[in-house]
Amino acid sequence: MRKRIISVLTAAAMLFTLSGCGKTNPPAQGPASENGTDTKTEAASSDETKAAKLTNVSYDPTRELYAAYNDLFKTYYTGEKGEEVEIVMSHGGSGGQARSVVEGAAADVVTLALEHDITLIQQAGLINEGWLSEFPLDSSPYTSTIVFLVRAGNEKELRDWDDLVKEGVEIITPDPKSSGGACWNFLAAWHYADLSFSGDETAVKDFMRKLYANVTVMDSGARGATTTFVENGQGDVLIAWENEALQTLKEYPDKFEMVSPSISILAQPSVAVVDENAAKNHSEELAADYLNYLYSDDAQQLIGEYGYRPSNEEILAGFADKFDLNMELCTIQDFGGWDEAFAVYFQDGGVFDEIYGA
Repeated sequence: MRKRIISVLTAAAMLFTLSGCGKTNPPAQGPASENGTDTKTEAASSDETKAAKLTNVSYDPTRELYAAYNDLFKTYYTGEKGEEVEIVMSHGGSGGQARSVVEGAAADVVTLALEHDITLIQQAGLINEGWLSEFPLDSSPYTSTIVFLVRAGNEKELRDWDDLVKEGVEIITPDPKSSGGACWNFLAAWHYADLSFSGDETAVKDFMRKLYANVTVMDSGARGATTTFVENGQGDVLIAWENEALQTLKEYPDKFEMVSPSISILAQPSVAVVDENAAKNHSEELAADYLNYLYSDDAQQLIGEYGYRPSNEEILAGFADKFDLNMELCTIQDFGGWDEAFAVYFQDGGVFDEIYGA
């Protein structure tokens, strides 16, 4: 009997140890999860050739763009350096991705939805001060804006922000607490209301309460919100990145329409080298080359083809038939910059919590 008890306890201990190991995965190599986070390894190195390696932690809607860009960059880099490169991608809500890097995700570079998410990583000591001026145009190689995606026919005639607060309208938009795109959505709507009510903050907050009262699903990231609207068939309107709307129209040309509101916001995704990680991985030069090449003519053309607005004005002009370049766009400077905007609207206890809590 004593031997049988010892045998059972030993087997149980082994099972517990194995199950615990099974739950430990490197942050940048895990499988897709229900909250929209996705990781993918591209172009694994062969036995004969050891490739240089780079990890890019990015946000939800850039999957297609970076799948194409990484192929373009690999060809360029091999031609210039005579060396192959392996690129690991991680995607998820921008705020969540920033926190994952702070908590240890091994990013050599980050390509996130807004400046503030990268500032959080810098404040944790992983990115050098002055990162915003390390690359051209405030380290923003492409821009976008916020639009509406509606179902074909636009039965509820949703044309502008004031249409979204009507009774019975069901809105899909992600959560500003985890999604950078959702922060841009919120600020675009706020700016519209601020102009409509001549700066009357009480009226503006009431407008925003009505808008968020109509939100039926609030996913953690922009791609999750797109999936909810497009594939799951929920909601009357998706408040979306312009590139997400364009991608959906490309895939489902007869099922959806894109609506440009009268006023939106110039959304500026940011990029940076994660200096501490790149130094440990001896990838500083590769990381800088990877982000600098985003500004090349070939990459800027590719950026436009994938629904983002190139930062190169001449190349952007060539996409005038694709983007509404006449939209009235506010900027983050209308909110005092990202540090002030985040502190006022999105930190715990800020305006968003006040509105959504109510």
